[in-house]
Amino acid sequence: MSDYSSKNPYLGEMIDKKLITHPDSTKETRHICFDLGKSGLEYKVGDALGIIPHNPPELVSDLIGLLNFSNDEVVETHLGEATIEEALTNHYEVHRLSKKFIQGLEGKFSDSGPKVSLRLVGRSRKYAHTGESKLQWNWSGEKDDYPAEFSPVGSADDPALILWESLVNNPDSMEDYIWSRDYIDLLSDMPNLSFTPQEFVTNLDRLKPRLYSIASSPDAHPGEVELTVAIVRYNHHGRDRGGLCTVYMADHAPLNEMCVPMFMSPTRSFILPKDGDTDIIMVGPGTGIAPFRAFLEQREFDKSKGRNWLFFGDRTSTHDYLYENELNDWKESGLLTKLDLAWSRMADIPKTYVQNLMAKHGEELWSWIEGGAYFYVCGDKFRMAKDVHQTLIDIAVEHGGMSPEDAKEFVEKRMMKEEKRYLRDVY
Repeated sequence: MSDYSSKNPYLGEMIDKKLITHPDSTKETRHICFDLGKSGLEYKVGDALGIIPHNPPELVSDLIGLLNFSNDEVVETHLGEATIEEALTNHYEVHRLSKKFIQGLEGKFSDSGPKVSLRLVGRSRKYAHTGESKLQWNWSGEKDDYPAEFSPVGSADDPALILWESLVNNPDSMEDYIWSRDYIDLLSDMPNLSFTPQEFVTNLDRLKPRLYSIASSPDAHPGEVELTVAIVRYNHHGRDRGGLCTVYMADHAPLNEMCVPMFMSPTRSFILPKDGDTDIIMVGPGTGIAPFRAFLEQREFDKSKGRNWLFFGDRTSTHDYLYENELNDWKESGLLTKLDLAWSRMADIPKTYVQNLMAKHGEELWSWIEGGAYFYVCGDKFRMAKDVHQTLIDIAVEHGGMSPEDAKEFVEKRMMKEEKRYLRDVY
C-alpha cells in the first residue's frame, strides 16, 4: 500500500474525460479515467477517490487584479511561504465566500480597529481577464470628494458597513449571501475595502479535497481508476460559475500529465457481500450509478452467481442514459438479472423516479430481501435517498405484512445496523 493521503497526494495522470451525456442534454456528465502509474495506490469497489482541485486561473487572475496585488507578492500560508498567485490557486477556497472571512472584517469597520485605506490617486479596479473597469476616480484632495459609490469607511451611511452588519447579525442572511457569491462579488459590493496580501489570506478557508465514488473495478481496469462526474455549471449575479472540482477536471486538468493531486479514501461499509452467491439490489440514479458499475464489473470478474438488480434513472433516455451500452450488454449476458429504468423528463411518458419502480415491483423486491439480498443506495441524500428509504419501509408494510412501526424497525435496525445489508453512499 502507498503512503499517499490528502496531506501527501499522488500527482496522477488523467488519460480520458469523455462526455457520456448527449451534447444537447441539460446535464454534462463525464467519464474520467486516471492512470495510477507506479504510485502503488490500491482500491476496492465501493471506495472513493479524493481529488484536490486548483482554483480556475481566470478567477485567481481577476481576484488579484481587483485587489491590486502583484502575482509574486509572498504570503505565509498553512503550507509555508507562497506567492499570492500560488496561494490563491492551490491553497485556499476562493470560488465561494467564507463566513469566517466576512466575520473577520470587523476591524475594517470598527472605530477602534484599523480603517480601510482608500486608493486615492487615479487607481482603478479591473477584471484582469476581461479588462472591465469597476471604478475610475481621481481624488481632488477635498474631504467630501468621494464618488457616489463611496461613503467614508465606517460611517453610518457606508453601504459596505450596512451590508456587513446585516450579514453578521442575521445567520440566514449570511448563509444566503455566501451560498451564491465569491470574493469578486464581495469586492464589488464593498469596493472601498483594501487589504495587504497577508491580510487577505488570513481568514480564507483552506482548499479541501472532494471525494468521488469510484466507478471501476481494479481487476477489470488494472492500474487505472475511473469516475462518473456531473460537471456543475451555473450563472449567478451576472457571471458564469461552476463546481470547483468538477470544472477543474473538465476544463483545466490537462490530459496525459502527472499533475492531478489525488488519494484513495477507503470505505469500511459500502462493500459487496463476501459471499458472491448473495443477491444484490442497487438503486443509483444519475451519477449514483458509479459504484454500481464497479460492483457489476467486479461481480463479472469474480464470476459471482448471485443475482443483480439495478434501478437507474435520470431525465431522459435519449440524452441521459449513462453507460447504456454496457448495461444492455450486461442485461443480455445475464449479469444484470433485472434492469429497471426511470425517466423524469420524457415528453411522452409520465414522470417516473426510481422509488416509483421500487413500489411497482414491491412484491418481487420483498422476496429478494426476504431471501437475504443486500440493498444499496447511492446518490442524492436530500430527496432521492429519503424517498427510497420510505418506499422500502412501505414495501415491508405492504408485502411483508408488518405494521409501520415494525417495518421501520426492520429496515432501520435489523437491515441497516444488525445485518448490515442495507448500505448507503449518499451525498
